[in-house]
Amino acid sequence: MKEIAISTEYITLGQVLKLGDCVGSGGEVKIFLQERSVTVNGQAENRRGRKLVPGDTIEVEGCGSFVVKTR
Repeated sequence: MKEIAISTEYITLGQVLKLGDCVGSGGEVKIFLQERSVTVNGQAENRRGRKLVPGDTIEVEGCGSFVVKTR
């Protein structure tokens, strides 16, 4: 499981996908979420603007698992 460290209150799902090297740019996120299965804390998610806070876990089909941590 890869850690995504943040120093802010939250990070969006789109930003996590970019930092996790699942997509190359923010413009690819919308299409990526339509084509791949993504879960946040075990619940299916397709909103690129979903706010994630420390402790949230993200499973991305074909890309791996991530956890949001405080920096």
